[in-house]
Amino acid sequence: MKKFLRKYSNKTKAAFILLIVMLIIVLSNFNTLRNSKNVNDNINTIYNDRLVVAYYIFQYANELHFIKAEVQKTDLNDIEKNSKIKKALKIIHTIDELYVKTVLTPKEKTHFNIFLATCSKINQEAQNKNWSSIISLSNKALKTLNQLSEIQVKEGRAKLANANAMYSGNNSLGQLEIALLIVLGGITFYLLIIKKPKRNINIPESPSLN
Repeated sequence: MKKFLRKYSNKTKAAFILLIVMLIIVLSNFNTLRNSKNVNDNINTIYNDRLVVAYYIFQYANELHFIKAEVQKTDLNDIEKNSKIKKALKIIHTIDELYVKTVLTPKEKTHFNIFLATCSKINQEAQNKNWSSIISLSNKALKTLNQLSEIQVKEGRAKLANANAMYSGNNSLGQLEIALLIVLGGITFYLLIIKKPKRNINIPESPSLN
């Protein structure tokens, strides 16, 4: 190894070390960029598929509470109750179209299908004027919404933890790059200022002819 290094000047050695360190830094930057993209994707997922969906669940709950309240009113006749329930269910179905466009886990899909089936039964019972059954079904639908809400919190927390982990990884890589640059600067400076020792060749004096 020593014989190999002796073949090259200090500047060549410094350039070789610079190349290796720069290659490490470039690879580190690629990894940092990939992590940054993943962090961005997680943040977008938290907003689009978790926070927005939480608002949809809130709207669902409002309409179901409205249905329960209207059904229990004694000053409304059957036609009026049926009309108000249909109006609330129409709003619910409008939200359905937005909800299904989000990314749902298999467990979410199961609960959401149960919710849709329950809303469909509410519509059937409204046509049959079975108001007590509608109250029971509304409570069931609200319970399903609570389960969906719990999933939202769990999934959002997992995405946030993943984003935080990648952010910490990026910080570590950044610190590594700074350390490599400091080491690079020190080694390069050392190699550039070091000089090969000059050999003094003593030329013997010519013999005197006297």
